Order: sequence, then structure tokens, then C-alpha cells
Amino acid sequence: MKSLSDALLYGIADLGYVRSENLESVVEKMMEGGVDVLQLRAKGASEEEIESYARRLIPITESAGVPFILNDHPELVPSVGAQGAHVGQDDFEVSDARWRAGRALAGEVALPLIGKSTHSLAQAKAAIEQGADYIGFGPLFATPTKPGRPAIGVQDIRAVQESVAVPVFCIGGIKLENLEQVLDAGARRVVIVSGILAAADVASYCQQVKSVLLRRSAI
Repeated sequence: MKSLSDALLYGIADLGYVRSENLESVVEKMMEGGVDVLQLRAKGASEEEIESYARRLIPITESAGVPFILNDHPELVPSVGAQGAHVGQDDFEVSDARWRAGRALAGEVALPLIGKSTHSLAQAKAAIEQGADYIGFGPLFATPTKPGRPAIGVQDIRAVQESVAVPVFCIGGIKLENLEQVLDAGARRVVIVSGILAAADVASYCQQVKSVLLRRSAI
């Protein structure tokens, strides 16, 4: 399984953009394109539906050696065999999410990964104090994925990178067109949602993004 510390491109299989019947084919293309972490996001779906979606995708991510993360439902991590869960500011505390995600894994050395959404430097620091394994930082730009949430801009990216010791994945309206701007502001890792899922060639789009990220990480 790929290490989170080595991950550069975080992809999200969002049922708001992908039809259920196309889930496997889209995720296979994301794996082909070099996505390093995959999250399943299915807002409004029942736990039974989310578990069903996850069981369809786990074999694909496992074959690629890519960590599989559930959005909002840490309690489903043990039953589907996911590597962790991601929670928002208005969801569980990190410790609560980890307990829910790991309660069936007692005694194992590796804890489930818990990511936390953050929208400011203060929230980023708080998430690390809570024990988050990584954070999402954004939304940098306005995005239809999070309607109504104001963009925070790119000015605090470098400060966040310098203040926390865990992987920081910048998120929110990031696409190939503005990727260099985000990296110039200090980002090292990104989450891309609609840019990937709306691409005519998902694998090629991911490959182009990954190429930029690898080139910039080598500087």
C-alpha cells in the first residue's frame, strides 16, 4: 500500500459527478492515471449504499496499492476494509472518528487513517493537535463541489505547510489551469475533484496533473 507521505494527488470518486454504474470504470482510469489516494464521497446516500459502493471499489484500489478513504462514515471503515475516513469541521472529532474507524481493529499496530477538512491556519493547527493523519486545506477557489462555502485563497498555504508536520492536501477548485499557481503558493499535494471527473480522458488528465506534481516536487 502506498504511503500517505509519498502521496501527491488525492482523487475523489464523488457520486455528485459520477453515475453509480460508471464508478468502477472511472476509478480504474484514476488508478491508471496515477492517483495516490482515493476517497469515496456519496453525500445523501444511505450507509447501505455507501457500503455497497465501497465494496465495488476496494478491489480496484487494493490492486493499485492505493489507500481507500471513506467520506463522513468512519464507522464503515472496518466492515468494508477501507484504510481510513475523512471528516469535516462539523463532523466527528478526530479521536471519535478514529475510535469508530478502528474499533474492530483493536490490537493492530496500524491505526486507520483519519483526515480532517480545514479552512484556516487555526483549524489546521487544531486538527493536528487532535491527531489527524493528514488535512485537507481549502477551498482555495470557489467550487461547485462545496456550494456556498467561501474560497479562502492561496495566501496561507505556505504558512500551513510550515506549521504542520502531516501531509497537507490543498483542495477546492484546483484544476490543471491553476495548478502551477497553487504550487507557487507553497502547495505540495492537491485534491482534484471536478477537474478529473469531468475530463474527457480521466487517465490522461490525471497523468498530466501527476507529471506537474512530480516535476515540482523534484525542484
